Amino acid sequence: MQGQVYLVGGAVRDALLGVKVYDRDWVVVGATPEAMLVAGFEQVGKDFPVFLHPKTKEEYALARTERKSGTGYHGFEVSASQEVTLEEDLIRRDLTINAMARDDAGKIIDPYGGQVDLQNRVLRHVSPAFSEDPLRVLRVARFAAKLAPFGFRLHADTAELMRQMAASGELDALTPERVWQEVVKALSTTQPSVFFAVLAEVGALRVLFPWLADLQGVEQPAKHHPEGDAWVHTLLVLDAAAELSDDIGVRFAALVHDLGKGVTPRELWPKHHGHEAAGLPLVEAFCASYRVPKKIEALALKVTQWHGVIHTGLDSDGKPYLKPKTYLKVIQSCGYFKQPEVLEQVLLACKADARGRTGFEQAAYPQAAFWLALAQAAGQVDNQEILAQGFKGAEIATAIERKRIELIEAFIEAYAVDNGV
Repeated sequence: MQGQVYLVGGAVRDALLGVKVYDRDWVVVGATPEAMLVAGFEQVGKDFPVFLHPKTKEEYALARTERKSGTGYHGFEVSASQEVTLEEDLIRRDLTINAMARDDAGKIIDPYGGQVDLQNRVLRHVSPAFSEDPLRVLRVARFAAKLAPFGFRLHADTAELMRQMAASGELDALTPERVWQEVVKALSTTQPSVFFAVLAEVGALRVLFPWLADLQGVEQPAKHHPEGDAWVHTLLVLDAAAELSDDIGVRFAALVHDLGKGVTPRELWPKHHGHEAAGLPLVEAFCASYRVPKKIEALALKVTQWHGVIHTGLDSDGKPYLKPKTYLKVIQSCGYFKQPEVLEQVLLACKADARGRTGFEQAAYPQAAFWLALAQAAGQVDNQEILAQGFKGAEIATAIERKRIELIEAFIEAYAVDNGV
């Protein structure tokens, strides 16, 4: 094949970090699109020449330069001529640790100090051209979350550049779909709180996610929340959810469950009575702004609405606390009788909420097992038995609900005896 091929970007970085490499990207220097096609590659790039290898299907991009010609992350003029050098291609990348290449002999080409920054655990931009692409604010925050287990930190100059970008209005050019894509990637990391903490540090949280920014500095009752304000609590809950579940829906629900605290009048602090209901329209606004999938939104709304009630399903002594009708209302709202797995997701987010507090990181959460067992008991209704009693029309639903209440009452009574409460 015409040209010199180099492995670039994340694959080089991760190999040097000792992380398993899953995706590999390649740059070809000195080739033409025609030569790539003759060699059997399939062109997929529209804005610039990117090709799929005929066998591995890995991406091979022609070395290119970019020049800012408009607003947003699409406003670039791209040149992919044969004269573009590897160094010219690498300098347009975001971070020095992503601007390294490796040739077919295994030699690392590192013109911008990526290896030193990798050793020093520093996230530093390659050049001032970083500021031309607003998406890089999100990408760097995501890399901070991805690499948090290694102790990476933002270089002061990069943080300042990101602040300037957040204040410039350039972030407004980001499409909802692209922002959500970065959020999903961030939520998939082991420490997703870092993504949002970095955005807050550089002033981008207020621009992109004002509902989350409103939680900063909001006081909570110290007895139940020794960690401090609602923002700190939210980040702890998010990371607790990441420990408990790989489900993006559960993690997102954990992130937004307390948005209602951000609109509690200051004079009512540190109490937040009714914050669950107050949070519902805020979750809806968040999801509408970034076109969050409906399934994920539905779960987030259930967690927002019911987490307080679910916590109080058992009192501080472990005794069932609510009325049977209230238990049934929550179970039905979570769709247990049609999709029992949804209640399990809700309870995972609630467990994360309980653990996302300083000193409670490994606390037991008996409510989860209690609610699941209660729901299972309430589901043991013999519909044929109900029909055999002669009920018709709306009477059938009423009879089924009455039977479920009876089953819940029996379960609560047995639970109290078995647990000595």
